[in-house]
Amino acid sequence: MVKLENIISVTGFPGLFKLIASRPDGLILEDLESKRRNFYSSRKTQFSPLESMGIYTLTDTVALEEVYAKFIEFEKAAEVPQSSVDDKSLRSFFTAVLPEHDPYRVQSKDMKKCVRWYHLLKKFELVKSEPSDDKPAELNQEEDSPTNVQE
Repeated sequence: MVKLENIISVTGFPGLFKLIASRPDGLILEDLESKRRNFYSSRKTQFSPLESMGIYTLTDTVALEEVYAKFIEFEKAAEVPQSSVDDKSLRSFFTAVLPEHDPYRVQSKDMKKCVRWYHLLKKFELVKSEPSDDKPAELNQEEDSPTNVQE
């Protein structure tokens, strides 16, 4: 499960922020780590919502949400490295998790930021493994079907 809605990266500021409110001249954001709220002017800073970001592949772009879902799958077998590992190890990790990533357009700084954000989001439980569903498939299909169908 990956929750990237209302999570913002702000140019020039470390870490990630949660959107609290939007104003015509900027955003009120809360730092995920310190929980401090602050106004950030759109004249001085650029905002990048994580839900609109992705990783370049050889054919298209994979949404960050999907990349983090692959990180979760990888973590079932091995640990996701920290952003402080060397570039070669980080590239090997990305090749294992997302073999179709474009090695020419995805730079080491991008991979480090992606991994650093993953660990930060995981720390605040915005990225976590989904619990297994023990219900039989028949029950799940019944829940998905509409109950009040009007013809």
